Amino acid sequence: MRFLNTYRAFFIAVLFFSGVFLSFSVLSIDPPAQYIQVLGISQDGGYPHIGCQKTCCQLYYQGKQPKKYVTSLGIVDRINNTKYLIEATPNITDQIRMLNQGSESSSVDGIFLTHAHIGHYTGLMYLGREALGAKNIPVYAMPKMAQYLRSNGPWSQLVALQNIQLNSMQNRVPVAVNSQLQLTPFLVPHRDEFSETVGYLIEGKNTKALFIPDIDKWHLWEKDIVEEVKKVDYAFIDATFYSEGEIPRPMSEVPHPFIEETLELFRNESETIRSKIIFIHLNHSNPALLDNHPSKKRLKKMGYQVAQQGAIFEL
Repeated sequence: MRFLNTYRAFFIAVLFFSGVFLSFSVLSIDPPAQYIQVLGISQDGGYPHIGCQKTCCQLYYQGKQPKKYVTSLGIVDRINNTKYLIEATPNITDQIRMLNQGSESSSVDGIFLTHAHIGHYTGLMYLGREALGAKNIPVYAMPKMAQYLRSNGPWSQLVALQNIQLNSMQNRVPVAVNSQLQLTPFLVPHRDEFSETVGYLIEGKNTKALFIPDIDKWHLWEKDIVEEVKKVDYAFIDATFYSEGEIPRPMSEVPHPFIEETLELFRNESETIRSKIIFIHLNHSNPALLDNHPSKKRLKKMGYQVAQQGAIFEL
């Protein structure tokens, strides 16, 4: 397993606070030839969350917590000089800048989408004529997702004006972007109002990673999450809520596996297995989202990781 303790200094150089890029410096330690970069860790509504007057988001307004972008991963292949996004979030402007190491470049060689919920695709709007005016950026989507974009404005205009080029994917059929990097989408059960929902198996030159930001419940999936985690080096998995009763409405309306449920599933696994898990897609109400919160410290003590914005994992 290739956790990048030796490259911690590299991503610490990328500092974000209140959504403003503060600094970037290229250190003496080069980043890996291929790597995943965590570009955002929050649930679709972001952090701070609209309309929230509770302590969790007030900590941001009091200057005690940094802004957390909506969940997205960047994939950088320095061998082939290419960069890819998984998810087009409302924070795509800052996330592309992070992916390009703080430069003003808008360069991205492709975008992979998981589904049609607001945090996962609406950033595509910034590729259109009112903003970037992009030219044929490849967007990889499942059939229903691709059809949704073709058939509904304003996304259909992106297709018509060739700001994006839609590439339809199939369940469990790998998409090889080059000879040493491929992504395989796989269907997962979720609230599929407008499209199907997928996670990804990301395979680089040296390692494999699982990315499942949204799923209803682990037991509803045809696969065993414990066994799937054992097959990879890293697993970025849905941690939207910590526990039942976290938000003031029926949580069955927004089903996700609670962190407490995931902990129970992995209770008898070794720390080596638990350490592969990186909890991501955290709602503003989830205490593990907050830096230095006891819940976050508890998870780390148990061997788990909580995604950190800017963190790098070798592929």
